[in-house]
Order: sequence, then C-alpha cells, then structure tokens
Amino acid sequence: MTATRIERRFAALKAANRGGLVTFITAGDPDYELSLGLLRQLPAAGADVIELGMPFTDPMADGPAIQASSLRALRTGMTLKKTLKLVAEFRKADGDTPIILMGYYNPIYSHGVPAFLKDAKAAGVDGLIVVDLPPEEDEELCLPALKAGLNFIRLATPTTDDQRLPTVLRNTSGFVYYVSIAGITGTRSAANADVSAAVARLKRHTNLPVAVGFGIKSADQAEAIAKVADAAVVGSALVSRIGAHVGEDGVASPKGVTETLALVRDLAAGVRRARQ
Repeated sequence: MTATRIERRFAALKAANRGGLVTFITAGDPDYELSLGLLRQLPAAGADVIELGMPFTDPMADGPAIQASSLRALRTGMTLKKTLKLVAEFRKADGDTPIILMGYYNPIYSHGVPAFLKDAKAAGVDGLIVVDLPPEEDEELCLPALKAGLNFIRLATPTTDDQRLPTVLRNTSGFVYYVSIAGITGTRSAANADVSAAVARLKRHTNLPVAVGFGIKSADQAEAIAKVADAAVVGSALVSRIGAHVGEDGVASPKGVTETLALVRDLAAGVRRARQ
C-alpha cells in the first residue's frame, strides 16, 4: 500500500532527526478568504502537518478558544462542503503538506459516510480525527476511511490505561495523538516529566509516531515536547490569535492572520531547537 502524505512526512522528520509541528486552525475562521490565506501560508511558516477543524455547533471536547472559532466560522456560513473546498483550493499549490480533518461525527454523518470519504479524498484530505467515535464504532467510519486510503488518527489520554490502549491503537494509523491532560482543549499544560513518561509508555505499545497536544502555547513548551515526542500539536493558542483580531461586530482584521503566522514561526523555531 502506498504511503500516505502523513506517513511520508513523519518518515522525513525521523530521517532529519527533528520533531514536527502540527498546527490546528478551524476551517472558515474568521471567514473563508482569510482562512484560506492563512492555510496557504502555514507550511512556509513552519507547519509540518495541518489539522483543519470542521466547524460544529457543539464541540464538547474543545475549550472556549476553539468553541469560539467554530462559532465564528459558522456565523460566516461555513459548512462541511466549504471545508472540503478549502482543502481543494490549498492543494492547487501544495501537494506535500498533510491535511487532517478534525472534529465530530455529526457533520460527516449528515453528509453521508461514502460521499464524505469520496469527497474528502478528491479534495486532498489525508486523515481524520473524529473525537466522538470510540473504537467500538470502527465499522461506522474508521474502517471505511482506512479502506479509502485515509489515515484514522486516535486520541490517547492520561486515563487510557494499558488494558484499554490496545483497543485504541488497533486501527489507528498515521500517528497517535496523545492528549496530555484530562479535560478540554486549551485550558492548562501537562508537566514535562509526565509527558515524557506517557510517550515512553505509548512507544512500548506502538511503532507509530506520537504527537502531543493540549496546552502548548509557547516556543519553549513546543521545544520541550519535541524533545520527547515526534511532534507538538498547537491549536488553541493559534485560534486565540485569530479571535483577538475579530471585532465585536464580527468583522475580522487581516492582522489576525499575520499575528497567527508569527506565532507559528516562533513555535516552529522552538521545535527545531529541540534536538540540536
């Protein structure tokens, strides 16, 4: 089976002996055009992998920053179809950077699983993270996605014990996303020693790369994560930068894109320092 963009990217990072930077933004936040502009510029700023959030009305695993980003996108008319269009527009100029759609099952179910997988593949999507579908429901979306050639990335958490872990990892592909804290996104950060021990435990169970997220806001934090994991994932800090430049009237300033890209460059520099 041909390696996916995600698998190729992590193999390249391993060969270069450096950790990666995975950036999360919400599709259509703060509006379609600014979101597309930001998406197109993320790789040059240092993003190795891009997670693109599918806006949803009830993102229960997400903290205030990502919830707000979803609402901003929905208010400007963002839909799942427009999210796929965003990816297709990005792919016109970038055939290498992996894109993962992250979110909840409801919009996919409404679209129809076979149609969604066909449309996602055609748009240039490489993988899925669907946080409200447990492994017990793999036949619903995970297995069809794998058959369609899309990686299906699972979340592991501090409460995923050794008995549960094999079930979580069974059909996981691309990489494992370790959620470093118990709780919602963007609220606090885990201690480095705890993350190091958790990554080591995951590595005993799988040969897949391990990316660590939740609570990473600075270059120093990203550097610390990249010393022990294969990648650092940053989301809430980025969408907060975007949100800081949206007025009370809902009008967004292009400065939000500029400021967000500046943070990505800073984070990327931190990740690249990790193994020097």
